[in-house]
Amino acid sequence: MDLILINGIIRTMDSERKIVEAVAISDGKISAAGSNDEILKLAEENTKIVDLDGKTALPGFNDSHVHLLNYGYSLTKVDCSGARSIDEIVERGKKFISEKGIKEGDWVLGRGWNDIMFMEQRELNRYDLDRISPDHPMSFTRICEHITVANSKALELCKVSSSTPQPMGGQFDIDENGEPTGIFREAARYMIYENIPDVDKEDIKSMLKQVMKITSSLGITSVQTDDFDTFANRDYDMIIQAYRELAKEGELPVRVYQQCILPEPERLETFLGKGYKTGLGDSFYRIGPLKLLTDGSLGAGTAYLKEPYSDEPDTKGISVFTQEELDHLVTTAHKGGMQILTHAIGDGAMEMCFRSFERALESMPNEDPRFGIVHLQITDEELLKSFKEQNVIAFAEPICVNNDLHMAESRVGHERIKNSYKYRTLLDNGVRMCISSDCPVDSLNPMDSLYVATTRKDYSGYPEGGWYSEEKLTMDQVVYCFTMGSAYASFEENVKGSIEPGKLADIVVLSDDPYEAYEQEIRKIEPVMTIMNGDIKYKK
Repeated sequence: MDLILINGIIRTMDSERKIVEAVAISDGKISAAGSNDEILKLAEENTKIVDLDGKTALPGFNDSHVHLLNYGYSLTKVDCSGARSIDEIVERGKKFISEKGIKEGDWVLGRGWNDIMFMEQRELNRYDLDRISPDHPMSFTRICEHITVANSKALELCKVSSSTPQPMGGQFDIDENGEPTGIFREAARYMIYENIPDVDKEDIKSMLKQVMKITSSLGITSVQTDDFDTFANRDYDMIIQAYRELAKEGELPVRVYQQCILPEPERLETFLGKGYKTGLGDSFYRIGPLKLLTDGSLGAGTAYLKEPYSDEPDTKGISVFTQEELDHLVTTAHKGGMQILTHAIGDGAMEMCFRSFERALESMPNEDPRFGIVHLQITDEELLKSFKEQNVIAFAEPICVNNDLHMAESRVGHERIKNSYKYRTLLDNGVRMCISSDCPVDSLNPMDSLYVATTRKDYSGYPEGGWYSEEKLTMDQVVYCFTMGSAYASFEENVKGSIEPGKLADIVVLSDDPYEAYEQEIRKIEPVMTIMNGDIKYKK
C-alpha cells in the first residue's frame, strides 16, 4: 500500500452510502475501504499512514462545467467583481493601469462587472471606459461572459462605426443617432476579441498551472472545461497540446474533460477530420463533448425565450443558431463520435436543443449518447418532462440562484419563474444531474454551491426560508451530483465519483462535515487535504 487514511468519517458515495473509517490506496487507486483495523492490516513497511482525526472525507469534487483557462486568463485582467457602481469600475481600471505600468496603446482587459449590482442600474458603455483612459483600447466583459464593452479607442482600432453591419448571432447596441454605445452581445463580442493580442503555449501553461493550484486547494479533482474560445486565435490544437504537456510533466493536479466549443460547421468538421472525438486521451486529459452556446444569459437579456421578456417586451433574447444550423452541428458531431452538450438558459433555446437531439438520434441511433444541457434555467412543464423522456443530463448550476433570485422574476414574470430553476423537481423525476459552477461566472468553491443548492438563499442569507424553497436539494443530493453525477456525465462512473475499491484515488478531506453543518457554517468549511491519483496535491 502507498497511502492509508484512518480515523475518518469517510462518506464513500457508493450506492449504499456507506460511511467507513479508513481507506487504503495503491498505484493511484482505491484498494480497500473499511474499518481502521481492517485497513491497517494492509499496511507495509513503506506505507504512509495519515490520521484524519475524525475529519470528513468525500470523493473529490468534479465540476461539470467550468471555463478553467478563461479563469486563469481572468486573473490577468481588471477584477470588476463585486463593484457597486460604475465609478468604482473606473477607479479600479485607473489603478490597474498605474500599478501594472501598462503602456499607452496597449490593451486593458477587465471582467466580472454586474449591472444588477450598480447603483446606476445600467450597463457599462464606451464613455464609462473612456473615463479610465482614452489612450488604451479596452474590453470589459460582463460577469455572465455574454456581453463585452469596448471604449472609443477600441472601437476605432476595431473599425466599428455607425456604418458597420450587425453580425449574425449577436448584436452591438447603438444610440438614438445610430452610433455604437460600445456594448457587444453574443457573437458580436468577437468583433472586439479578434483584435486583442494572442498568447502563446507557454502563457497558456502558466495560466493553467496557476488556476489548477487554486482548483486543487478547493477539493476539486476533476473539471469538465470549455476552453477553446478563450483567446482570439481559437487555436484548439495549442490548448490541447498545453494540457498534454502539463500532464506529461506531472503538472496536472486536476483531471480534465475538455468540452469542445466548435460552433462553425467547417471548424467542427476539421476537428473531427484530425481524429478528435469524445473519449480520446487518458485519465488526466480527455476530449469530451461538442459544446454549443445556443443562447445568451438572463442578466444580459440574451437568453432566448419562447415569449418576450416581461421587462423588455420588444425582445425574446438571442438565438445563436437557426434550428437547421443547430441540427446540422449536433448531427455532424453525433455521427463523428462526439457527445453533445448545449448551453441553453431560455426555454426557447432548450426547445431547439431537444429537437436537435431527437433528429441526431433519428439519423444514427445510440442507446447511451449522454446528451446534456447546461444551465437550464427558464423551463416549463413540457421541457421538464423532456429531460426524462429523452434521457438528457441536466448540468445544473444551482449556485446561479445567489445572483439570479434578485432579478429573474422581474425578467420573465411569476408564471414562468415558478416552473424555472427546478433542480429538485428534475431529480425527483429521475433525471440524471451533475453540478457545475460555470466559473469564472460564479464561484469555483464547491462549498458555495453546496450552500446555495441546499438553502436557496444568497450569500447574505436572503430570503428567509429560501427562494422557492420547495426546490432545495438535500446535502446528499448535491454531493452525489457533484461526484457520481458528474462522473456519469463524462462516461466515468465506473472509475471515479465514489470511494470504492478499483476506482481512482481522488479524495478531499474537509475541515468539517457539510452533512452536519448549520447552513450559515457550510461556506466556512475548507479542504484540509486534496488527494488525486493517490498523491497529496494540496495540504492546508
